[in-house]
Amino acid sequence: MIVYLKGKLTDINPTSVIVETNNGIGYLVQITLSTFNKIKLLKETKLLTHFIVKEDSQTLYGFAEDDERYVFTQLISVSGVGPSTARLLLSTLSAQDVRHAIISENIDTLKSAKGIGPKASKRIVLELKDKILKDGGINSTIVAQTLTMNNAVREEALSALVALGFNKSLVQKTLNRVLKGQPDINDSSELIKQALGQLSS
Repeated sequence: MIVYLKGKLTDINPTSVIVETNNGIGYLVQITLSTFNKIKLLKETKLLTHFIVKEDSQTLYGFAEDDERYVFTQLISVSGVGPSTARLLLSTLSAQDVRHAIISENIDTLKSAKGIGPKASKRIVLELKDKILKDGGINSTIVAQTLTMNNAVREEALSALVALGFNKSLVQKTLNRVLKGQPDINDSSELIKQALGQLSS
């Protein structure tokens, strides 16, 4: 089992890198866009890896952070979710965002990634929520409570703003942006006020 690779980055692009180790062997490693953004300016790096062997291929996946590797391994344990889908999801959302979406059962966030439909999103939540809460301990439980509250507030604000005549898709993006910048908002009227400021500008 290859746990990590450490060496020179002899080739790098948004989907893969070649890491040359001290013994002169170059390893082709598939990466997420999140990892690419963290290592793109480096000459040398250490990538945490997950090795997948199939009948017709052997593929190394690399991650700049342990949490991203953890979320990746959890995602590919879900029926119907392969490595390519998991990598795409982690290229669209950060590992923390994926965790939060699963814990709060936020299907809309998960299916915002290309290729992740509502069925796959629901399956991911169903199969991983309890596992992630258990592995994360008390911190994840607190996060879950906060996110569930935020989700209810978000839905109230969404309904109100759509009723005012704003485009639903635009409202969803605006609410996500507001909550990302101010995650402590727990009052729908305050959230509506903040969103209106951006929608009207």
